[in-house]
Amino acid sequence: MPLSRTSYVCLPCRASYKQAYDRERVDRACPRCAGVLIHVGSAFAPPRRRDTAAWRTLSVLLNAGIRFHKSCCDGPGYRPRTLREVKERMAYAESAGEPFARALVRRELPQ
Repeated sequence: MPLSRTSYVCLPCRASYKQAYDRERVDRACPRCAGVLIHVGSAFAPPRRRDTAAWRTLSVLLNAGIRFHKSCCDGPGYRPRTLREVKERMAYAESAGEPFARALVRRELPQ
């Protein structure tokens, strides 16, 4: 059975690579800088390399442990696309005592 293809990201290079997913091989190196690639999932669509704000937003999501795996037929679900959305969810998580990663994937914030 062929291995499925999934995305890996190098944040310092702002680069995304599609590679075969293999549970046995967890450490992957970036072909540009030899840094560690982060497994982001098969439903990932990378921002343009020049879009620094989008890459900062992505960095916050990945460092919070949020990935882009398909869940049934709905895709990965909601993910913030701007730093403003990230900051709103960060403020909500702090005030409500909700875990940061859970607040980041909320489509709507409670009033």
